[in-house]
Amino acid sequence: MDGNGRWAKKRKMPRIKGHYEGMQTIKKITRVASDIGVKYLTLYAFSTENWSRPESEVNYIMNLPVNFLKTFLPELIEKNVKVETIGFTDKLPKINDRSNK
Repeated sequence: MDGNGRWAKKRKMPRIKGHYEGMQTIKKITRVASDIGVKYLTLYAFSTENWSRPESEVNYIMNLPVNFLKTFLPELIEKNVKVETIGFTDKLPKINDRSNK
């Protein structure tokens, strides 16, 4: 998920619009991967270097997974897709128990 900010800037949009569109693309990729039988899909979402971005942008990015799961969780459950987070997750917003199952 690299280049979302550059994508938005090129189109004269706010950087957060690029992050939003990136998340929409992740939904599409996840659907296709599930439909064609991909067993494992690894997505790289946030580098430690990204902490140097403006606080408002970091906060927006940190809440994207929450919004992703709120809108996409029923479909993920229906397709028996398991989501795991790896790496340094202590700074991520807490997600309710339903998302963790």
